Amino acid sequence: MSEHQKMSAEAVSLVAARFKILSEPLRLQILQYLENGESSVTNVAKAVNSTQPNVSKHLKMLQDEGLVSKRQEGNTVFYKIADESIFELCELVCGSLKEKFEQKALVF
Repeated sequence: MSEHQKMSAEAVSLVAARFKILSEPLRLQILQYLENGESSVTNVAKAVNSTQPNVSKHLKMLQDEGLVSKRQEGNTVFYKIADESIFELCELVCGSLKEKFEQKALVF
């Protein structure tokens, strides 16, 4: 976004909501796990070392934000990434952090 383009208050709120949803480490772990493909809630819970109810709560939040989608097969609910652009954002942040830590390492 150029310096001359200003976001509306509504747009700023939407961006803030996206960052807020990503501020929880467990949700980032869930997204990272789902990057490998669709998975059941049970398998996600095992992978992130959490309980099924807790993971379900976070998956619902990710779904409400449009980052994941779900489908039900019998009693099993499967989730998958709905917005692949989330990984571009994570890559950008990770790259920035890597540079920061490498610069700090040079100082010491």
